[in-house]
Amino acid sequence: MARRRFLAFVFLLLAALAFAGFMSLGVWQIKRLAWKEDLIARIDARVHAQAVVAPAREEWADVTHASHEYRPVTVTGHYRPEAVSLVSAATEAGQGYWVMAPLQRADGSWLYINQGFVPQSERKPAQAGEFTPQGEVTVTGLLRLSHPGGGVLRDNVPAENRWYSRDVQAMAARQSIAPVAPFFVDEARAGEALPIGGLTVIQFRNNHLVYAITWFALALGVVLAGWLVQRHR
Repeated sequence: MARRRFLAFVFLLLAALAFAGFMSLGVWQIKRLAWKEDLIARIDARVHAQAVVAPAREEWADVTHASHEYRPVTVTGHYRPEAVSLVSAATEAGQGYWVMAPLQRADGSWLYINQGFVPQSERKPAQAGEFTPQGEVTVTGLLRLSHPGGGVLRDNVPAENRWYSRDVQAMAARQSIAPVAPFFVDEARAGEALPIGGLTVIQFRNNHLVYAITWFALALGVVLAGWLVQRHR
């Protein structure tokens, strides 16, 4: 009898700890839900705001995901077509490449422009800079932070000019371009001419409510299990 009481006590103690843990996780997910909804609202407002001049060289250190990502910006300068980098991409338009072209501003600094998407069949002309205009241009688009390292399954190979993420620092280093901004601009191109613009995906997974319900349900299950043990006793 004493042994059964001891085992029941241990079970109830573990159940209490599990209940506290599950409740904490549920509350944490509720807080994450509020944070994610606020983030989505801020990004949505930012995307539809009036475009401003892209941060100058002395402002680069202050550029962050929280304050600048997806902000509409404009930038004026001259492209260097022979230094274009192609980044593997899978979009709603199919498999192909992002055309990443370095643009030099009046102060001598560089900023990469994602001109848009080209299908695999257009790789050679895109790499040769045939889609990158000469002369001074003014580009409007969404500011994006550099994506270092590579894709989910493959790393960038700068030595072979193979890119799976838009790592502007590595691209600039390969082309001996400096100084380069720690961000790039997704150009907002109209029409169906290549490269195809306007394919920026602005989507955030928001499953926190589902996760919260799951944790709270597990907490309820622990309570029911404890009640059944006590009832059996």
